[in-house]
Amino acid sequence: MVHVSAAPVLALRGVSKWFGAVQALTDVELEVHAGEVVALVGDNGAGKSTLIKTIAGVHPIDDGVVEWDGRPVRIDKPHDAQELGIATVYQDLALCDNLDVVGNLFLGRELRKGGVLDEIEMERRSHELLTTLSIRIPSVRIPIASLSGGQRQTVAIARSLLGDPRLVILDEPTAALGVEQTAQVLDLVERLRERGLATILISHNMADVKAVADRVAVLRLGRNNGVFEMSATSQEEIVSAITGATDNAVTRRAARSEESVA
Repeated sequence: MVHVSAAPVLALRGVSKWFGAVQALTDVELEVHAGEVVALVGDNGAGKSTLIKTIAGVHPIDDGVVEWDGRPVRIDKPHDAQELGIATVYQDLALCDNLDVVGNLFLGRELRKGGVLDEIEMERRSHELLTTLSIRIPSVRIPIASLSGGQRQTVAIARSLLGDPRLVILDEPTAALGVEQTAQVLDLVERLRERGLATILISHNMADVKAVADRVAVLRLGRNNGVFEMSATSQEEIVSAITGATDNAVTRRAARSEESVA
């Protein structure tokens, strides 16, 4: 499902990032539309983490343009990203094991009534949110520490939705999860798409990517190395772009041909 006509929710145009003398990103292009899951893939060191941190405001870009709904914006700090409607769920989840599900969902945005915590309203909203997302938790009052890896991941994703974001970035959400837990998380990714959210999924698992992604953007050595429609692309083509096999074989022959013509 790719919405070609409407302006993308987020677009990166020629984005570059340096850390001292090291160029981590070079002229990166990326578009994500509403109701679309774009998988961001690449080997370790390809620039995936740096790219999502530029979108999330952790590492402001050094060159290029970030567009939101077709207009240029500046994302210099995480608050800027949150204000736009960008939510990021990092691999470490940043959950508090000693707090229950309600406490984690509303951590930092607690509801108050008459100067005290409104536990009843927070519990009601927690139930409502988890039910809407079809997330099955034994109780919203059990400590996070007692949940499975998959349940913890779904709670972290649910927490990101409390701010009504329009773009959700998921950093390796199924890493270290079992088959059943992975299925729960992938179901939730599909529900994000059904809600009309734009979603960026960072993953090393091609089976997960194939299951839920509409398009796949490949990064290699900090540069774009192909954007593929998942429905019309084989897994082998994507793996070739990740490893640089296409770069070595096809593009270098083409480059030699151009040089000879010139």
